[in-house]
Amino acid sequence: MTALATRLTRNLDLRHPIVSAPMAFAGGGALAAAVSRAGGLGLIGGGYGDPAWLEQQFAAADGARVGVGFITWSLRKSPSLLTDVLKHRPAAVMLSFGDPRPFADEIRGAGATLICQCQDMAHVMDAVEVGADVVVAQGAEAGGHGALRGTLAFVPEAADHLAQHAPRTLLLAAGGIGDGRALAAALMLGADGVLVGTRLWASAEALVKERHHRAIVETDGDGTLRTRVPDIARQIPWPRGFTARVRRNAFTDRWHGREDALEAAVAEEGPRYRQAFEAGDPDHTAVWFGEAAGVIHSIEPAGTIVERMAAEAAARLRSHGGATLS
Repeated sequence: MTALATRLTRNLDLRHPIVSAPMAFAGGGALAAAVSRAGGLGLIGGGYGDPAWLEQQFAAADGARVGVGFITWSLRKSPSLLTDVLKHRPAAVMLSFGDPRPFADEIRGAGATLICQCQDMAHVMDAVEVGADVVVAQGAEAGGHGALRGTLAFVPEAADHLAQHAPRTLLLAAGGIGDGRALAAALMLGADGVLVGTRLWASAEALVKERHHRAIVETDGDGTLRTRVPDIARQIPWPRGFTARVRRNAFTDRWHGREDALEAAVAEEGPRYRQAFEAGDPDHTAVWFGEAAGVIHSIEPAGTIVERMAAEAAARLRSHGGATLS
């Protein structure tokens, strides 16, 4: 038995109530496998849907029990991606940022756990209606795309709704989960576990450029912001209501608040942005991490991060009267 036995660990057969976020471009097969082998559940980031890349990452997982996540509005453009991925028998499929209904039956039919990431209560209600096995309440502290709700208030509200309307549905907290204290807090708020992005973005197995890793170690929690400018530069049409949390740098200083000017100059600025990203430039492209940067001081193996987070949380909960939750 794990020191942190929750409904998540029991239902998904895990040692630790920790799931890695399926981070586009950063969450590959090696990271997902490392998280799973450490006792959590690793998710490959399906992102905008590159079938060759997904095949490579499932191969990199080397037979580990992993799952996958998709940007739902993008998946609707190429639904065959899901069919192809399900041939790998993923343990779970996470859908984020769009209506999960077109894909729910196919995911369940393949025997995978359906995880729906939500940014507000309307999303939670949709996830319940579609019969999600797991709901993620993602707070605005999270790196990458998200919305406006804060983790501290959103998680217990989602927990109360699930308790009343879908008591068998599991709940994960996401957004600002950077260490064992945050995991313990999430469990006390009513979550069954956590979805961890930024802390595992800062791991040795993540597909992140070395200078971007160096940037997160040098950045505190004040050093990020929510903005549309990376999506404008990349010419990716994200639905309204979602923005990206990225590091404050020369790129955001120049363009945040000047979105119309960036759109007008995108023919020149778009290629410049993409070139900087490929080069690992931490100043002239988006660097994708969240407010948990303030508690991250080194780049470590993912397994070390998972095991320490679980041990720290267990110790915190034990000191407050018990470490086993139901």
